[in-house]
Amino acid sequence: MATAVIMPKQGQSVETCIITKWFKKKGDSVSAGDLLFSYETDKAAFELESTADGILLDMFFGEGDEVPVLVNVAVIGKSGESSEAFIQQASPAKASVTQKGTEAVEAIVPAGNKDNKIRISPRAKHLAVEKKINYINMNGSGPNGRILSADIEKALSGVPLSTKAKGIPVAEYTEKPLSNVRKLIAKAMHASLQNSAQLTHHMSADVRFLLEARQKVKTRLSSDKNQQDITLNDMICWCVIKALEKFPQANSHYLDDRIKTFNKVHLGLAVDTPRGLMVPALKNASDMDLAGLSKELKSIADACRKGSISPELIQSTAATFTVSNLGNYGVEMFTPVINLPQAGILGVCTIINRPVDLGNHTFGFVPYIGLSLTYDHRAIDGGPATLFLKEIREQIEGFRY
Repeated sequence: MATAVIMPKQGQSVETCIITKWFKKKGDSVSAGDLLFSYETDKAAFELESTADGILLDMFFGEGDEVPVLVNVAVIGKSGESSEAFIQQASPAKASVTQKGTEAVEAIVPAGNKDNKIRISPRAKHLAVEKKINYINMNGSGPNGRILSADIEKALSGVPLSTKAKGIPVAEYTEKPLSNVRKLIAKAMHASLQNSAQLTHHMSADVRFLLEARQKVKTRLSSDKNQQDITLNDMICWCVIKALEKFPQANSHYLDDRIKTFNKVHLGLAVDTPRGLMVPALKNASDMDLAGLSKELKSIADACRKGSISPELIQSTAATFTVSNLGNYGVEMFTPVINLPQAGILGVCTIINRPVDLGNHTFGFVPYIGLSLTYDHRAIDGGPATLFLKEIREQIEGFRY
């Protein structure tokens, strides 16, 4: 029996999603767990896996289409099965999708087209009409020749050509529209810097005990299957939580006319994904032991990369404080941007060996990690912010495992 592929509902406020890429095409064999397509909401990007085995009998929407949630997107079944019943369910919703007033209809074209129709996504059609682009004879890059917004953008750009060796023409530059996720990141970062009084303090901490602890974890991993792979970042997040418990004013939201201070730490973790930066919140992180914290941090990071994170967890209001670690990239110092309305964010930098007086006229090199605390000066004064950062350092330098 054929199975409908339905556009999921990602959060209570999400009404439509935009298909960004199909990983399968009509007629392909599909197994449960295979990626079918990726899609975006106005908050994040996701990927949909198949829940059935069979053949992708039909696809009702193409790349770039804005699809209402809980509507049939495709159908999977056995070879020869009919998808007619599913098409009838999908068609009304498809025709009702609008993009700034432009209906997602298929326009009639002159004779010569195979089925006398132009397949064009609503976003592409609206852009073409707005920019006065003639798309009648355009060859779309989407499924079945469907014209996507990217095709209209390419026509708009009018990419000039330059000549390379042997007379082969190559594009002088490439241009593509911003994804929804990139637009959201850009908007949030710009608003953060415009609407707050951000200041960054830098400090460093001796990480000899952290490195010893990490080595112990690696040793145990080889002999104990139950050992959680606790990373340096997990340990630092643990230390940040302990410092937040001592300085709750940093565990707060600045709301213009009031400050909301939280009793529990809901830790935000900056995660780099192929779709862009995501900052999921780990709720009640202050209630967890180190192993549990490590496990849950890995879980939310993996969910972001797979596109399965709950939209509610990546709202800026979901976390009370954020940690952003660029140490793996060799960054020695940086100024992280606050995820408003949070009052602060900690940037974790790379480890550098520095010469230190070890006593008795002996000098040696000690590993230090850079810590960059950006805080909203409207919520926290410089003195308490410095003491909070110092507490993070002391938690790191006093860490034992």
